[in-house]
Amino acid sequence: MFKITEIKSWAKTWGYSILKEKDNSINGASYYWMKNDDPSISGVELSVSKVATAIYNHLSENKWIDHQKQYQENKEITSSQSLIINE
Repeated sequence: MFKITEIKSWAKTWGYSILKEKDNSINGASYYWMKNDDPSISGVELSVSKVATAIYNHLSENKWIDHQKQYQENKEITSSQSLIINE
């Protein structure tokens, strides 16, 4: 489990800021993030892990998203192959 203080510290080292705002969302808070030198690069997430993922995606030019797409494709191929073998 991620702690917001750890994620804020990590984000700060890369030039990002995170603001936690309590609200009526499902998790009881929203996390606003932005790139300090370019406020147009920003977002809102509903969990600490999602805000960390969003910042990492921006830092890595969507490396995590690409990884997830590749994982899903491999999973679908494996599932299809399993169905063929079982028939």
